Amino acid sequence: MNSLELPILFGILILLIVLSALFSSSETGMMALNKYRLKHHAKSGNKAAIRAQKLLKSPDRLLGVILLGNNFVNIFASSIATIIAMRLMGEAGIALAAGLLTLVILIFAEVAPKTLAALYPEKIAYPAAYFLTPLLKLLSPIVWFVNFFANGFLKLFRVRLTQDHDHHELSQEELQTLIDEATGQLPSEYRSMLTSILQLESVTVEDVMIPKQEVYGVNIDQPIEGILKALQKSPYTRIPIYRGSIDDDLIGILNLRRALPALMRSDVTLKDLVKLTKPAYFVPETTSLNIQLGKFNHNKRRMALIVDEYGDIQGLLTMEDLLEEIVGKLSTDSKSKTPEAVEINEDGSWSFEAGEFVRDLNKEYNFNLPTDGPKTLNGLIQEELESLPNIGTCIRIDDYILEVVETSSNAIEKVKLIDLSRT
Repeated sequence: MNSLELPILFGILILLIVLSALFSSSETGMMALNKYRLKHHAKSGNKAAIRAQKLLKSPDRLLGVILLGNNFVNIFASSIATIIAMRLMGEAGIALAAGLLTLVILIFAEVAPKTLAALYPEKIAYPAAYFLTPLLKLLSPIVWFVNFFANGFLKLFRVRLTQDHDHHELSQEELQTLIDEATGQLPSEYRSMLTSILQLESVTVEDVMIPKQEVYGVNIDQPIEGILKALQKSPYTRIPIYRGSIDDDLIGILNLRRALPALMRSDVTLKDLVKLTKPAYFVPETTSLNIQLGKFNHNKRRMALIVDEYGDIQGLLTMEDLLEEIVGKLSTDSKSKTPEAVEINEDGSWSFEAGEFVRDLNKEYNFNLPTDGPKTLNGLIQEELESLPNIGTCIRIDDYILEVVETSSNAIEKVKLIDLSRT
C-alpha cells in the first residue's frame, strides 16, 4: 500500500466507505422487513423476496456475513486512512485521521444508510439479497467458525437459538391493532366485520340469542283454525311448535316453506303439521359463536334452541342472528335486536327500552358498558341494586349514569342513559 499514489489510496478509501454503507444498510433493511409482506412477495414469485426469505431463515448466519464484511472494510479503511495521514502530515496526522474517519463512517456509513434502510427496507434489502447470498456461500467456513463461538457464548446464558414455529404469529390483540390501524386500506364497515370475527370466540350464544319470552312459537293445543291463523301471522320461516308451553312439551320446528303445500290444502289436519315438524336442535348457552357457526354448517341446521345447565330453554338462535354479529344488521324484521326505539333527549342523554341488550348498545353507540354479567339494561341495573328500583332511581356504572324512567310490576321498562365521557 505504501507504494500506491495518494489519489489511488483516496479512491480505495471512498470505495471501502461505500461498501461499509452497503453492509450497514443491508443489515438494517433485512431486520426491518415486514415478515408477512415478505412472505406475500415470495409467494407471488418475487425472486429478490425469495432470496431474502431464505437468508432470514438463518439470522445468525446472515448477521455473521454482514458484520464480517462490515468490520473488514471498516478496519481496512482505517489502515488506508492511517497511510494517507502519515504521508500528508506524518505521525501527528494519525490521531486526526482516526477522528475524521470515525466521523465520516458514523455519518455516511452508519447513521445515514441505516436510517434510509429503516424507512425503505424492501428497496434496500431486496437488492442486497443478490450479493449477500453468494457472499455467504463464499465466506461460509469463516461465518460458521464465528457463529460457533458466538452461539456457544449465548448458550452459556441459556439463550434459545431456535425459534418456535409460531414465533411470528400474531395474537388476537395484535391482529385487532392491525385492523384498527388499517384506516386507509380498509373501509370502516370491513374493519367492523373483521373485528366481529375476532370476537366470535369470546361471545357466547347466550349473548346474541332471542330470549325465550320473545320467541315466536305456535301452541297446537287449540283448534286447527287458530293454529293456521298463527302460522299465517308468523314473520319467520321456522317456528317452534309446542303443546301448552315451549318448556313443557316441545313438538319440534316447523319449516313453513316446506309445509306450504300442506298448508294450502283445505283438509289439512294437526296430524299433518306434526308430521312435517323436525326435531329441535339444542345448544348449551355457554357455546361460543365460532364453534356454533361450525356446528350449524356441520349439522345442516339454521336454528337452535339455547338451554342452560339444567336443560331449560333460555332462548333461540338462528344462523341470521349469528351472521348479524359479523356483518351487522341484515334486515328490518321484528326479531332484530339492534336498538331502534331510542330517544335522544335535549340534554344529550339517550332513552332506551330496558330490555335492550348491552352488547348491542355498545356496538351501535360505541358505549363501553360491562358485558360480563347481565345481558340487558334491566338486568344490569337490578344486579347493581339487588332489587327492583323505583322510578327516578339513578346509579353510576363506570362513566355512565343510568336513570330508571319507567317500570312495571316485575321489571324496568325504560332507562335514560348519560355518557359522562361525552359531556
